[in-house]
Amino acid sequence: GTVLVTYAEQGEVFSFGKPLYKIANLNIMQLRAYISETQLSTIEIGEKVIVKVDSGDSMKSYTGTVSWIASEAEFTPKIIQTKEERVALVYAIKIDVENDGGLKIGMPAEVWLKASNE
Repeated sequence: GTVLVTYAEQGEVFSFGKPLYKIANLNIMQLRAYISETQLSTIEIGEKVIVKVDSGDSMKSYTGTVSWIASEAEFTPKIIQTKEERVALVYAIKIDVENDGGLKIGMPAEVWLKASNE
């Protein structure tokens, strides 16, 4: 893993059960995305999707695998700007993407579902 955050320095006294480091495996990144109710029936766990990220003036493509689909709908995330979009219900999904070093934590990405590619 890669150390993301250090919570303690050498020589510090720390209480039992407190974390010393935040560590993550950056070889496989997990993208969290939201799909509409109409898209829900077109996607399944294990399905391959295309993930695109900005790379200079173009978009770089990665292949991802859907690893989780929420069992309940939730409201559209706060970053959606218009009132019409905020009232819609969406389902969260997680997509595992193999990282070649170009993906960073918190980086925005687009998911292209099978139905969108055809």
